[in-house]
Amino acid sequence: MTGKNERGPNDLEEQIDQLQKQKELLQFKCRQAGKTILELDVIKNSLTKELNRVSEENDNLKTLLEGKNE
Repeated sequence: MTGKNERGPNDLEEQIDQLQKQKELLQFKCRQAGKTILELDVIKNSLTKELNRVSEENDNLKTLLEGKNE
């Protein structure tokens, strides 16, 4: 016979405790994901600027070389 204080997996208090732990874990993981998304956005913006700069340099070089060939 089990004591009054022992809770089984179907006990509502046990289920509430498990759901609370699950909620806390999901909140933590969402915060981690949010931080990663922000970091990746900064990297993306930096790479976009660099790509635009290199593309403009490439266009300038093409224009310069076309002028020399004429």
